[in-house]
Amino acid sequence: MTYKMIVLDMDDTLLMDDHTISTRTKQALMNAQKMGVKVVLASGRPTYAMLEAAKELRLEDFGSFILSFNGAKIINFKTKEEIFSSTLSPKTIHRLYDISKREQIWIHTYVEDEIITEENNPFTQIEQQITGLPIKEVDSFKDTVNVPAVKVLMLKEADRLVEVEKKLQQELDGELSVMRSKPYFLEFTEVGVTKGTSLNLLIQRLGIKRDEVIAMGDSYNDLAMIEFAGLGVAMGNAPDDIKEKADFITDTNMNDGVAKVVEKFVLEPASV
Repeated sequence: MTYKMIVLDMDDTLLMDDHTISTRTKQALMNAQKMGVKVVLASGRPTYAMLEAAKELRLEDFGSFILSFNGAKIINFKTKEEIFSSTLSPKTIHRLYDISKREQIWIHTYVEDEIITEENNPFTQIEQQITGLPIKEVDSFKDTVNVPAVKVLMLKEADRLVEVEKKLQQELDGELSVMRSKPYFLEFTEVGVTKGTSLNLLIQRLGIKRDEVIAMGDSYNDLAMIEFAGLGVAMGNAPDDIKEKADFITDTNMNDGVAKVVEKFVLEPASV
């Protein structure tokens, strides 16, 4: 199979634990792009927090794309055209706020490149460290969030969030997409919006077949694209239930797992 697109989650997949791209992984991805293979970043991160990695991989030069907010936005990185966007209404966000209070867990969302929360907490601080976005602590979440937002996060220790995830997936079935991106991040987007559905939209636009796509990830918000792609790859650091759904399991994010897939399935076949 000749692959035409490589789709990559960022945190704990493309990026090492210090949030950098290894030299081997960067070189493999640059070589793939020089062969005409599209490299697409697909992350739960806000768009702003994906720009540095996109620039480092020269996605603009190669005319590639980023899928931010778990696929709620698709952006042509060369033209900066937003070719897909999905948002939650203030009414929906306020409902999620009420649910977070009922479940006694933290909540935040994004307004104008700021993280909005009523109560700063260790997990919102982790999000700030990952994204680089400032935290705006407000007196009233509902009064502040009066415009649509792309997604909402609920946050708590992993054991508690697993319980809440199962409960809310049932309660909000058919209304919202509910999935964890990290053990302590539970993410909410418009129903039907996942990395997988947005990837499908993108390849249709580009005339690429799903069999020609490699998708790599490590967490539950990556599962839709791992299952959709012709070659779905789980990182070595992924949970076992993600690995069970993948076509191939690679090494960890700290041991050049992405590079090893690109070399094995893209670069080495091309050299034969």
